[in-house]
Amino acid sequence: MIRFEDVAVVYDGAAEPCVQGVGFEVPEGELVLLVGPSGVGKSTVLGAVSGLVPHFTGGTLRGRVTVAGRDTRTHKPRELADVVGTVGQDPLAHFVTDTVEDELAYGMESLGLAPEVMRRRVEETLDLLGLAGLRDRPIATLSGGQRQRVAIGSVLTPHPRVLVLDEPTSALDPAAAEEVLAVLQRLVYDLGTTILMAEHRLERVVHYADRVVLLPAPGEAAIVGTPAEVMAVSPVYPPVVALGRLAGWTPLPLTVRDARRRAGDLRERLAAGAANSDTAVAAELPRRQPHLGRGPAPRRSLFRRRSSTTPQPLPRTVAEIQTLSVRRDRVTALRHVDLTVAPGETVALMGRNGAGKSTLLGSLVGLLAPTTGSVTVCGVTPHRTAPPDLVRRVGLVPQEPRDLLYADTVGDECAAADRDARAEPGTCRALVSELLPGITDDTHPRDLSEGQCLALALAVVLTGRPPLLLLDEPTRGLDYAAKARLVTVLRGLAAEGHAIVLATHDVELAAEIAHRVVLLAEGEVIADGPTAQIVVSSPSFAPQVTKILAPQRWLTVSEVREALA
Repeated sequence: MIRFEDVAVVYDGAAEPCVQGVGFEVPEGELVLLVGPSGVGKSTVLGAVSGLVPHFTGGTLRGRVTVAGRDTRTHKPRELADVVGTVGQDPLAHFVTDTVEDELAYGMESLGLAPEVMRRRVEETLDLLGLAGLRDRPIATLSGGQRQRVAIGSVLTPHPRVLVLDEPTSALDPAAAEEVLAVLQRLVYDLGTTILMAEHRLERVVHYADRVVLLPAPGEAAIVGTPAEVMAVSPVYPPVVALGRLAGWTPLPLTVRDARRRAGDLRERLAAGAANSDTAVAAELPRRQPHLGRGPAPRRSLFRRRSSTTPQPLPRTVAEIQTLSVRRDRVTALRHVDLTVAPGETVALMGRNGAGKSTLLGSLVGLLAPTTGSVTVCGVTPHRTAPPDLVRRVGLVPQEPRDLLYADTVGDECAAADRDARAEPGTCRALVSELLPGITDDTHPRDLSEGQCLALALAVVLTGRPPLLLLDEPTRGLDYAAKARLVTVLRGLAAEGHAIVLATHDVELAAEIAHRVVLLAEGEVIADGPTAQIVVSSPSFAPQVTKILAPQRWLTVSEVREALA
């Protein structure tokens, strides 16, 4: 159904190809997963299937890409629209109407389908993706995850033979992600739909794939095989595979169920080790508590070494929220929320899409005024504080990090960030080098991947060294190596006394760095406590290691590795 033959793509002005020598086939009726580190060209490969590369993006495509026998070099995207449905990383860029129902119908209208067919398919898709309650909602009022589901639904209604999906579960809560993946599996098995998907959260999708295509560095041949074959050699792999490698399991497990069946001996070793080391761990606990004893001790941040400003004393309470309620567009997004965040604390806000996580972050940074209740950050009321004063107290990296980027080059962005934060020149650039190795100053931000844009936006915000750092879905578009670098930076900031509040559906990230987890539902706090206490008891929000090694309370592979050592 899809064939790549020695494909290379060179964008205008680029010295090197974005991808080179790519060759593989996707048979009809299979779900094929495209994996690889950030920046290897996965989005470019997906764009070549729909014809967006090079007809929309520009540049030169060498080699040949065919879809259902049509050469994408000679067929423009509109000439492939009846065959290929595409959802990119940014749902907002996908929408052309104002409401959910209109968006689901738009693609069918463009193809001239009969009204009765359109009505039936819209209803089916609303039910499939759990969108029936949102049918009349303006898209602008939806959460990021709800928009993601609408974008997926809008390409399902025309019933394309090929679906191309770029990070389809990145903004979805665990339950919603499972629902979407179950729908995709039904399309493959029941309707024979062909799906080519790129996804960094491999723990969610790898076991659904018929085959995996690993894109290595440019110039190296793509590796194609079964999920188990590719995961055995891939530089990116989910926690279940990491645990399998650590334990020496062959073949590697891809699901929690497979891993649990093999984990008996590992549980016994961990239990014996814990019994023998309780005294040592207890003696060591006070020293390790700032980052929960997971991973290496944090290093001093780059900002602390390079800043020309004198660090301000951090207050005993960085943020305090009392009986906060917020109404947005006739919807009560938050109800009577109480929350206190202390210096050095990392708090993960979790809950299903639309639970109020982004609204809570917006209230802390002053973007939203309370309807009732109060918000205090570093002694000021955020929505009543001037931006130049607020930026030195609290910084937000939003779900759409491009909203923070406006310069023509990475170097210009860094220089502007240094000026705005009154930091020593080079401060932001040093952070970018830590988060994005290899990115040059003359790179345009629009040429960065979603994950790279997020890292650049984080560096911009960190330049101001705010006592309170807010992150909304910070691991969208990040591979495991990039996520590890982010974790290192955040741990270092927390160890220095910065408070971090992050809204995330990434249960593995929460397990790695959060001291506390706050669960939201329908705008209310339904649980607030230590990470292990909250996630271990939750089937939806427990990380893979916890599920595999239960009833023992392990959260991450790094914890298990330390215990075995």
